[in-house]
Amino acid sequence: MINEYEKLLAGLDDVDWVGLSHAYESAHDVPGHIRTLCGSDDEARKKAFSSLFSSIFHQGSRYSASPVAVPFLARIALAGPAAAREDTMWLLTRLAVDWHDEYDVTTGINVAGWRAAAAEVGPEELLPWYEEQLAAATDADQRAQLQEIRDWVAAGNSPDARWSALQSYDAVLAELPGLLALLDDDDARLRTRIAYLLAWFPEFSTTSLPRLLALAAREKDPVTAATALLAAGIVGPSSTAEDITPYLDAADPLMRWAAATALIRLAGLDGTPVGPGLLGRAVTELTAAARSPFACVTDYCEGDLHGHIERTLHSLPPGSDPAAVREALDACLPRIVWDCHGSRTRRAIEELFPAPQPHPAPRYTDLTAAQQQLLVDLAGHRHAWLIRASADRLRDLGLPHTQEALQSFVGAHRTT
Repeated sequence: MINEYEKLLAGLDDVDWVGLSHAYESAHDVPGHIRTLCGSDDEARKKAFSSLFSSIFHQGSRYSASPVAVPFLARIALAGPAAAREDTMWLLTRLAVDWHDEYDVTTGINVAGWRAAAAEVGPEELLPWYEEQLAAATDADQRAQLQEIRDWVAAGNSPDARWSALQSYDAVLAELPGLLALLDDDDARLRTRIAYLLAWFPEFSTTSLPRLLALAAREKDPVTAATALLAAGIVGPSSTAEDITPYLDAADPLMRWAAATALIRLAGLDGTPVGPGLLGRAVTELTAAARSPFACVTDYCEGDLHGHIERTLHSLPPGSDPAAVREALDACLPRIVWDCHGSRTRRAIEELFPAPQPHPAPRYTDLTAAQQQLLVDLAGHRHAWLIRASADRLRDLGLPHTQEALQSFVGAHRTT
């Protein structure tokens, strides 16, 4: 490891990593992976990141080792090797919130509700239950197992995922005052990463909100500026609408989209000053964005612009123009970028192809533009299971029902 980074890892070997756990039981390997992040071997660094993502953040789950790793990762994000800093910020974001949390972007993270739920399953609440079970157990193997869990809970742990995730979230929250320095970093990607991370911490908004608005105002990189503006709209109170409204007239359509998305979120708060006319403008901007997607998008909703617009529109308060909202939703309908459970894909097929097609099977050129777009997206989608999940419906429509067949069907018409 390069000596200049030794100070970032001070205390790493003082942690009882063997006594901590991750997805693969003992976390004894975590310090080695963290140390590798500060090394000069790029391939080894990539493997270390992969190992950390799959162990201390495994498919959204976090473990006792997860919050303990956070301070060391924060130091690397701030002053580690250039090649490691952005990926470290991604890992910190994942340790704070998982993918499912991020899809609540339109209304922000409900941390108060999260804390209330976690309090019901914390060690103090669970310990009496485990002691009661242990006292009643007669089987030796069962007693041994219960004793092990009881001792683990008595040490301040909880087997409930909501509790362990919150411990990791709070560890990242504690590092935010130092990580704010990244808002002024020379690397736009790091400015984007910290702006995105701040969107998930409403409890820190008194400090972060003015910094996010200032970044949006001065930032030259469009993705960074839009990320910061929407983050401000996610964590800010209803009065933030006054700061965000002028961006509906921005020259950059990405900034107009961010402003519109933020204003719709703020309109759902009590006492918001956002009026019906302003919401109408916001819906118009979202419709335009859905029809003419940007070359570069933000990382909200994993970069799924159309899915994000759809969720935003469904969060509109009562009184919005139903025809305008329907028009915007229709513009989103044929675009399938990401679909966690396949529900969007199935609904899009059902709405765009409401009845079986006459035989012989339709030609690509006979379809509407929206139908063509849906099939093009499916043909090029990274997850072929989306097609398999809707194969019966596609077959009934006389359409290709495998990804290979769809790719051949759309042929030269396929867009990139």
